[in-house]
Amino acid sequence: MQGRWPEVSRAYATVNQLFGDIVKVTPTSKVVGDMALFMVANDLTAEAVLDPEREIAFPDSVVSLMKGELGFPADGFPPALQAKVLAGAEPLNGRAGALLPPVDLDAARAALSEGAEAPASDAELSSHLLYPKVYADFVKHQGEFGDVSAIPTPVFFSGLAEGEETAVEIEPGKTLIIKLSGQAEANAEGEVKLFFELNGQPRTVRVPRAGAKVAEAARKAEDGNPAHVGAPMPGMIATVAVKPGQKVKKGDPLLSLEAMKMETQLRAERDGVIAEVIAKPGLTVEAHDLLVGFEVA
Repeated sequence: MQGRWPEVSRAYATVNQLFGDIVKVTPTSKVVGDMALFMVANDLTAEAVLDPEREIAFPDSVVSLMKGELGFPADGFPPALQAKVLAGAEPLNGRAGALLPPVDLDAARAALSEGAEAPASDAELSSHLLYPKVYADFVKHQGEFGDVSAIPTPVFFSGLAEGEETAVEIEPGKTLIIKLSGQAEANAEGEVKLFFELNGQPRTVRVPRAGAKVAEAARKAEDGNPAHVGAPMPGMIATVAVKPGQKVKKGDPLLSLEAMKMETQLRAERDGVIAEVIAKPGLTVEAHDLLVGFEVA
C-alpha cells in the first residue's frame, strides 16, 4: 500500500458514508480502515460494493460490524449494505455481550497455565479470553523470538538501513548497540548474509528474504477465468477450508487470508468441484497469486 495513501484516505471517507457515518472509535475506526484498504487493494468503488450482482468477500471485521457484534448505531446500518455483507445471515438481536456464554475463570486460567512456568496473569487470561487467536499468535511469536518490545518500532517493522545503528535495552542497565554494516546478495535459497556490529564486535547472520522462495513458484490466476481463485491482495494464508475433489456451493468458504491487520474470507462464487488447492496455512502470497482451482465443466 506504500504510495497509495491518498487513495486510502479517499476510500476511508467513502466507507464512512457507506457505513452510515458511524461514530469512529476503536474498534469501529479500524473496521472502516479495513474496508478502505480492501477497496483500494481490489480497485473497488462504492457502486461496486453496493452492486447486488457482484460477489464480494468482505473482511471478517466488516461482517462482525454489520452483524452487530460491536453494537448498533441508533438508526441502524444502511439496510442494503448490511444485507449484502451478511449474505443471508441474521444480525444479532440485542446486545452482543449479553449473548456471551459464562466462563469459569479458574478453569480457564488452569488450562491456559498448563505447561507454563507460572500461572497465567490476569492480563494474559483476559487477553486469551477476549482475543484467543491474536493471543495465541503472540505467544507463538514470543516463544520463537523472545520479547521484541525492546526493539524500536521503526526498526522492528522496517529493519536497519546500511550503516544505521540502534540501541536496545534488554534489561535495566544493559543496552546493546546494534549497527548494520552491510549485506550480501541473496543466495539460491533466498537467504541474505547480514554483516553487523554488536557493541562494536563484528557479527554475521543469514536470514531468509521475505517472499523470495514464494515469488519463484507462484502461479497467477488468469483474469476472467471462472475456474481460478486468486489472492485479492498480498498477505498470508490463515486457514484453508477445502481440498481437491470436494464439492462446494456458491458462498461456501474456501480459505481466509490475513493482510494489513485484517482477515478476509474468500468464498466460492459458484457451485463446483475443487480441482487443486495451492494455498497452505502460513504461505505468503502476492496479489493475484492462484490459490484454488475449480474443475472445468
